[in-house]
Amino acid sequence: MYLGYYILMGIIALVSFAVSARLKSKFEHYSKIHLRNGMSGAEIATKMLHDNGIYDVQVISTPGRLTDHYNPQDKTVNLSEAVYNQRNAAAAAVAAHEVGHAVQHATAYSMLQFRSAMVPVVNIGSGLAPWVIIIGILMMAAAKMGVGFYVAIAGLALMAVVTLFSFITLPVEYDASNRALAWLKNKNMVTQQEYEGAEDSLKWAARTYVVAAIGALATLVYWGLLVFGGRSRD
Repeated sequence: MYLGYYILMGIIALVSFAVSARLKSKFEHYSKIHLRNGMSGAEIATKMLHDNGIYDVQVISTPGRLTDHYNPQDKTVNLSEAVYNQRNAAAAAVAAHEVGHAVQHATAYSMLQFRSAMVPVVNIGSGLAPWVIIIGILMMAAAKMGVGFYVAIAGLALMAVVTLFSFITLPVEYDASNRALAWLKNKNMVTQQEYEGAEDSLKWAARTYVVAAIGALATLVYWGLLVFGGRSRD
């Protein structure tokens, strides 16, 4: 079982690396397609916000590369330097996508609300869950079941929440991309070539979340087999 798990996780890691590398390659490629309208990522983001009647969200620059995100706590669209200042199809795609999350927030998109409500538990569970499970398994081995099993189950429950969070993230991300692409197209913000570049960029970005969700599920199944396998042996 250990070998099978490591083989599976190795495959997932390789796929994740390949998808991430492909995403970076796509971003580099579409960064060379300059927007006909000459707008920067920051300007794209600001216009999309205003077109959706949102005036209380600030667009700011954040250090790093591919560090773009929307923060619902302080209502900021955070764009990496490569997106904030640049005027190309990739920057337009990322900027519009992050504003898509702001639009979700403003319109009380149910999946985003559900995901946001899970954040406190996920912040705790992502680091704590494996250790709780391990402690439970050790207690099971030492005491032949007993309370150790229930400790392990508690760890699995935490890990299940983290896994669910990964899957809830998928519709949230795809919806933000769909909102971004619809706005770019309906407002004639990009040419057909620029639109295709934006669409392709967001497609590869979404695949990184798919791989992450599959990895989270594989990890949950592995630990579940260890816990219930240990119980059956006892």
